[in-house]
Amino acid sequence: MEIKAVKLYEGGFMTQDFAFGGSEDKANLDSNKTYPSSLQNYLIDTGKEVILVDTGIPAEVPDSKPKEGQKIYPGHRVEDYLSALNSLGYKKEQVTKILLTHKHPDHSGELRSFPNAKIYLSSAEADALNLNGENIVRVEFKDGAYHNFDSSEKITDGVYLIPAPGHTKGNSIVIVEKDGIFYMIHGDVTYTDAALLEEKLSVVFEDKDAAKVTLEKVREFIKNNPTVYISTHTPEGIVNLESTKIMRL
Repeated sequence: MEIKAVKLYEGGFMTQDFAFGGSEDKANLDSNKTYPSSLQNYLIDTGKEVILVDTGIPAEVPDSKPKEGQKIYPGHRVEDYLSALNSLGYKKEQVTKILLTHKHPDHSGELRSFPNAKIYLSSAEADALNLNGENIVRVEFKDGAYHNFDSSEKITDGVYLIPAPGHTKGNSIVIVEKDGIFYMIHGDVTYTDAALLEEKLSVVFEDKDAAKVTLEKVREFIKNNPTVYISTHTPEGIVNLESTKIMRL
């Protein structure tokens, strides 16, 4: 089992009032304080199949420079999604499954490029994206509790999709078990690791109460299990993955 980062953007930033502003009064936050930002999704190579976790921004979205007052800037484009996948040594035809954490276009942008892959996602996100067809798997989370999470769906040995609502109503996280360690690829539960450490929500959520509960459950899981916390919007996600850094709370 291997997990690899599909590197898309680097050299960006996010402001503290963006990263923490869902939990904290913005008057108490410093809009000039920034945290590094990037954009990457992830790939799971089980040795038998290639599974993607999210599919990046649509290729036609132009690269851009930061604007004055911008709260989050992903950085400059390294590669579009398919090129980044090829750089890892994979062709799109090898992909058998896609686990979609949520509907936002920086996660779902290139679903169209994998018409033969089965796409696993919550019903809420499938409805939001109007996804239907034989390759769309509306996950029912039928496999019971997973540690302190109430429900789960086993995708294959060592790979689980778990509901984590709040950021979007149908947001999910992916947990991969490998050599006694849990690799948590989350659908923007936080945008920077500092928010996880300080138990803060970003300003991006559809259900704030649900987002708080999800963050609490994620933190409880990390406290009780050796976990590598793998994010989409901060280069810390790549560092954590490549160094097998266990998150300490």
